[in-house]
Amino acid sequence: MSEPDSEAYAASKGGIIALTHALAASLSKDSIVVNSISPGWIETGHYDRLRSIDHEQHFSNRVGHPLDIVKACFYLTDPDNRFVTGTNVTVDGGMTKKMIYEE
Repeated sequence: MSEPDSEAYAASKGGIIALTHALAASLSKDSIVVNSISPGWIETGHYDRLRSIDHEQHFSNRVGHPLDIVKACFYLTDPDNRFVTGTNVTVDGGMTKKMIYEE
């Protein structure tokens, strides 16, 4: 999602997503899968200081934890998971789908 004055961020995010599917195409001949993860709001500091409205902005009704990203990494790197490639996985508790951003 874009916010005002975030052109560099948006361009870099778009570049990573484009690079992900381009690498997946190029490396598929060697049976290499390539995926990316776009994390949403992942609180790495004081989770207990978050407000109710912070959690309510997410379909999951909570702000993310680092472990949520770890679990996505485990899924994408599981040796039995060779069919998912060239995709970007958004791990954001549904926040970008809900599109309600409180200050």
